[in-house]
This record gives sequence, C-alpha cells and structure tokens, in this order.
Amino acid sequence: MVPIPTQGASRAVVNAVCHSSVVRCAAPCLPVRLQSDLSSIFDLQRTHLHRNICNLPRSRRGFVTKAAEGNGASPASTGLSIDLRGKKAFIAGIADDQGFGWAIAKALAEAGAEISLGVWVPALNIFESSYRRGKFDASRKLSNGSLMEFAKVYPMDAVYDTPEEVPEDVSSNKRYAAAGDLGFTVSDVARNVEKDFGKIDVLVHSLANGPEVTKPLLETSRKGYLMAVSASAYSYVSMLQRFGPIMNPGGAAVSLTYLASEKIIPGYGGGMSSAKAALESDTRVLAYEAGRKYQLRVNTISAGPLGSRAAKAIGFIDDMIKYSYANAPIQKELEAREVGNAAAFLLSPMASAVTGATIYVDNGLNAMGLAPDSQTLARAEQPVGAA
Repeated sequence: MVPIPTQGASRAVVNAVCHSSVVRCAAPCLPVRLQSDLSSIFDLQRTHLHRNICNLPRSRRGFVTKAAEGNGASPASTGLSIDLRGKKAFIAGIADDQGFGWAIAKALAEAGAEISLGVWVPALNIFESSYRRGKFDASRKLSNGSLMEFAKVYPMDAVYDTPEEVPEDVSSNKRYAAAGDLGFTVSDVARNVEKDFGKIDVLVHSLANGPEVTKPLLETSRKGYLMAVSASAYSYVSMLQRFGPIMNPGGAAVSLTYLASEKIIPGYGGGMSSAKAALESDTRVLAYEAGRKYQLRVNTISAGPLGSRAAKAIGFIDDMIKYSYANAPIQKELEAREVGNAAAFLLSPMASAVTGATIYVDNGLNAMGLAPDSQTLARAEQPVGAA
C-alpha cells in the first residue's frame, strides 16, 4: 500500500473548520485512507478548533496544522513505496544470479510479489543445482533478512512458440526431453502457469541470444541474423500473445534493450543491434495492441553495460563499462539493482500511465553526443592559440 501524504490535505481541513458550513463535506471529499489518518482531527470539538485556529492570521495556519499533526495519532507520510503484495509475476530468462533478470526478480520480491521463472532449458539443471546447494543464498537475501523464493521454475525455450515447431533433433535432446509432458515452448509455459497460478499481473522478458554476436554485421549470416531477432525480439511478441490472455487488466510487461539499437556499438554484432531496435519498435506497437485488447502496459528498459556472465561472452563488456564510467554524466558503474528498481516501478501501479516507453537506466550515457575522454574533444577545449 502506498502511503498518502497528509500534510496538504490537513491544511484543507483546517480551512474547512474555519468555515463551519463546509466542515461536514470536508471528510467525504477525501480518500478513504486519508479520512482514517485524519480521524483524530475531526474528533476534536469544532468550537475549540475554531477558537484556536481561525483567530490566527492565515500565514500561520499551516504551522498550526503541522503542530496538530505532530501531536495527533497519524504522522505525515515520509514517502512512497512500491507494494506488489498479492501480485503474481513471471520472469523469463534468468539463468544465474548475476544479470538484470535476477535483479528485477529481487526488486519484485522486495515489493511482495510472488515470482515464477522460465529458465532456458540448457541452463536449467545448473540453475536448479546451484539454487539447491545454496550458491545463490547471499544474493537471495532480502532487506528483511529472508531469502527470495520462487513459487515455481519452468523449463523454457522462447524461440519455439508451440510444440509443433520444435525440430526433432531438439525434442529428442535429453535436456529437452526431460521436460516431458510439461513442455518448454512459450505456449506450453503459459498454459502451465495458468494451471498453477491462474491469472498473473507481471511479465518480464529478460531474453537475448545472438549466435553470431561477435561477428560484424557485414559477416553475419542470414541464419544468424534471424536467430538473433527471433530469440531477442520476437520472443517478446510471442510471450505477450500467449500470456496476455492470462494477465489481469492493469498488469504490465517489461523487457530489456540496449543502446546499440540506436547508436553504433562496434563489437555488438551478429544482428543483435537490429534485434534490439526491433524490440523497441515492437514495444510501442505492443503497448497499443495489448493496451486495447488486455488493458496491459508494455515498456522496455535500455540498460547500461553490466559485467554479467552473459555479457562477458561478447568479449568487450569490460571496455564498455570503462567507457561508460569515463563518459556518462554520472560517473559510476551501473548496478544491477538500479535496473531492478526501475523495472519494479514500471511494473507497479505507480507507473499506471507509462506505456510504450523506452526507459534509459544507464547513468545518462544515452544522452552524450561526444565522449568527454575523446582526444578530439580535448583539443577542442584548448584556448585559441594554445599549442
């Protein structure tokens, strides 16, 4: 529950008390929570309030109101909080405790959401083994001292929409075959989630894969390019197609994108820059379509570089972290929790009017047009006539 600030409303009550004809309508005009918070004020004798407050100059009435709040039963609110208690979330794409997906899960858990996961089939055994052996316990710890729990973990491969699309060599693979009747396609997982939990409220797409990501675009094959777009962008479309019908109206979805969608990032190849651009474009269209059809909000977060295990596979992530630190408006390394917190906001009722947006969580790097550590810029900053 989000606390409602009462200071401004209390001043309104004081002014109402000064005009006895308005006193009776003051309380019903306020939110129910606010009426409860201010009940002690209304319990006071109105004549006493009229004598002690209305005789003061208007410039001092705000001060008297604050004093009354301080002595009353309900103090003024100290801020907002994200409350997702009773909400059910499904997160696709977590394989360890290092990436943005884990950070989002932790932020949602802190807010009280019940979380289920879809883990890539080839990584499932390692993930479950690490979880059971307590390898993730330190990173599972929440602010109240408890450990983050997952209601259920499902095998998932989001490049397949239905069982009929799965090639024989994949379905016969022992890791995939272990899924059995549960299946692992997007439609399988959506069906299983609905069976186990009914309607859900939150959908997180933390998926990306480009088999040729280390190749320049000029050397990327058609197959590699299309695989990158399929796994990293179309999978979001597929998930909303199949999870949309089992989400409560007012629910929200979020995905993760990267600055390479709109700026040249040498080394981020294999069609991945195109995939991220498609993901952002699809986010806007999905926001309209899922908003009208299911009353859902759809957004994406453009996160800065993070040294996760998946990112290190690209090979240049350490250089990108150093570059960001040197050139972003805020000179610090991005923390995964910062992306998690932004996602929790977007997935909560606090962002009820935010949809179709690409939200940058990158210390402001996206805003830069020229790197401050550039030698060209250093020369340009020299005074005229300098050597």
